[in-house]
Amino acid sequence: MSYAARLWVGLSFGWYLAGLHPVHAQAPSPAPSVELRLDDMRQMVANASKHGVPWSGPQSGPAAHPGATIAIISEDLRNGGILGVSKGIQEAAKTIGWKTKIYDASGTPAGRAGALTAALALNPDGVILVGVDVKEVRAQLSPFEGRKIPMVGWHVGPTAGPIAGSPIAMNVSTDPLEVARITAMAAVVASNGRAGVVLFTDSNFEIAMAKSNAMADVIRACKTCSLLEIKDVAISKSAELMPATTQDLLARHGTRWTHALAINDIYFDYAAPELTRAGKLSKSISMLSAGDGSAAAFLRIRAGTFQTGTVSEPLNLHGWQLIDELNRLLARQPVSGYVVPVHLVTPDNIAFDGGGQHQYDPDNGYRTIYRRIWKR
Repeated sequence: MSYAARLWVGLSFGWYLAGLHPVHAQAPSPAPSVELRLDDMRQMVANASKHGVPWSGPQSGPAAHPGATIAIISEDLRNGGILGVSKGIQEAAKTIGWKTKIYDASGTPAGRAGALTAALALNPDGVILVGVDVKEVRAQLSPFEGRKIPMVGWHVGPTAGPIAGSPIAMNVSTDPLEVARITAMAAVVASNGRAGVVLFTDSNFEIAMAKSNAMADVIRACKTCSLLEIKDVAISKSAELMPATTQDLLARHGTRWTHALAINDIYFDYAAPELTRAGKLSKSISMLSAGDGSAAAFLRIRAGTFQTGTVSEPLNLHGWQLIDELNRLLARQPVSGYVVPVHLVTPDNIAFDGGGQHQYDPDNGYRTIYRRIWKR
């Protein structure tokens, strides 16, 4: 069992705080001391904050499959993470010599249905789902499956790797549960175990709920922290709902609210201006996000405007990995199954690994490595 897994076993013996809306209830059990747990958390947060980590992904694989046409079905290109991955896919596809067609679902059921219908009409060699919850579109994937069109995805389910009960051969992602735990641990560590947390999630997505459950469990396991509230706000309606939601939270929780955790940076795009309008100082509330490392989040962290961290995903790298996994499938080979290590962006490391371009783009030579694998 890994160090992270062993620590999580210890963390799971936490307290269930009475009176809170439970995202994931658990029975009270004895726990190790807060001091020991804080020391372990500090080490894990420090490890996740390292920069310049060497490439740990595949070093070999099939040469480029010639002349493929790929359909990219994006949940909502207004989301910075989805847009970043889509751009990475296009960059990698150009390198490997493939044509791509993007279909934007605009974050609605009707949009998903239309995008999938249009993609099927293209009769592509492969399909990449970006941010689409595979459970929501399982029936609409059957025609692709019937034509034996290989499919991979990014953030299409709650775990990295194959999605059980679906034709998705590989869900490219960092480990969403570890992403969530590191985010929550960073809040606990920064507050020395006294964080007053409001957590933002979106129950429309299984991966979002898995992440928010994990964050809530970490906060509940800290007996001197407080999980003040869990807010279910649809990402697609964040611009509309977050200003009033932020005002309401300030009115009800006041200075007890010291940390905001979220499953995506986009919530903070609309919460930060409201906090400023309310006269809150940037140091009074610390925002940390369990994804995806948007440009706006980087700007807030760099400027010291409320946000102090984001567990940023290497969006461009994930785009390259999606093309590589699909190339393996087209060559009738198994996927690599690579899971990128978790990386926490903070004011101390934001200057490295692509931070100057307001993104996390690991300086580990992944483009050169994939070109070598593809013989491009």
